[in-house]
Amino acid sequence: MALFSATMPPAIRKITTKYLHDPVEVTVKAKTATAENITQRFIQVAGARKLDALTRVLEVEEGDAMIVFVRTKQATEEVAERLRSRGFAAAAINGDINQAQRERTITALKDGTIDILIATDVAARGLDVERISHVVNYDIPHDTESYVHRIGRTGRAGRSGHALLFVTPRERHLLKSIEKHTRSKVIEAELPSVDDVNAQRVAKFRDSITDSLNSDGLELFRRLIEDYERENDVPMADIAAALALQSRNGEEFLMTEPPPEKRRERDRDDRGERAPRKERPPREGLATYRISVGKRHKVGPGHIVGAIANEGGLHRNEFGHITIRGDYSLVELPEKLPGKTLKALENTRISGMLINLTPERGPRRDHKDKDHKDRSGYRGKPHRKTK
Repeated sequence: MALFSATMPPAIRKITTKYLHDPVEVTVKAKTATAENITQRFIQVAGARKLDALTRVLEVEEGDAMIVFVRTKQATEEVAERLRSRGFAAAAINGDINQAQRERTITALKDGTIDILIATDVAARGLDVERISHVVNYDIPHDTESYVHRIGRTGRAGRSGHALLFVTPRERHLLKSIEKHTRSKVIEAELPSVDDVNAQRVAKFRDSITDSLNSDGLELFRRLIEDYERENDVPMADIAAALALQSRNGEEFLMTEPPPEKRRERDRDDRGERAPRKERPPREGLATYRISVGKRHKVGPGHIVGAIANEGGLHRNEFGHITIRGDYSLVELPEKLPGKTLKALENTRISGMLINLTPERGPRRDHKDKDHKDRSGYRGKPHRKTK
């Protein structure tokens, strides 16, 4: 008799000792426990902000379908419901859902009726949907095998996939354990900012106008608008703006920066002012490099890692922290890059732009601006999804 299991948690091991006679465990080792075609990233976020962080990711990330993993059955229903209320096509599967309903939900995911599936580990076993481009670990798993099984839902049939992990400050030790046992590096990513979300909303709004202009049935509404313009002497632009506002049903279109959270006293100086942010030095053996593409070029960490790794012959584990700014990005790479790697990267492009890889020397300051505080970086908070 043989027992096959994708993972080997304690409960499965107990079955083997109870029902099998003198069992022998057979495992297959790989260079890394995760597929090379899956880009792994994590975002540090407070537990109470996870839903808002997920909303931002959904608004900004380009992809097809997504599975979001949570720990409990109740969480699947709660997260799915709150995403639906924000305008996303989401559904939940868990152990309480009968087989018929589960199959209907999976079919809806396959044909594009829904794009987001909120699932527990058990409910997602055996799930194989090619259009899944992203896996989000909303709740970090407590064992490495579950993590490997989760992110294996993307990157199917040779396609590239993206795995994102939400990590609270207290869960950093679990992240280190995952990296150690999978022998792969999980790259830190920044949460999309307010500007990122608003830029995406404006772009989608423009696209929706273009799509509507190419649709049939405009003639009736064109006559109605022309009649209104003539009868009320109102500029056409004002009428269009009023119709756009009407379509929002009272919801705000652009995200705004919420008031900053109160800091603990130890984070402030004697005057009650926040201490200047300290720049984090690169890991030992790494140096910071600047490339000439950033948020304005609609690039993400996955684009940067993929281009530099493929063109420069680097392994994904050789990357450190990646910071994406407006017109440029900062990437931690090996301090002493081989000449052939630098030569290969001279002609490397991302989003059609030459990356122009150069060592980052940092800002030059004299005694006059020694009190200058660096206030760059993410300060945004989540908001509702635009419809």
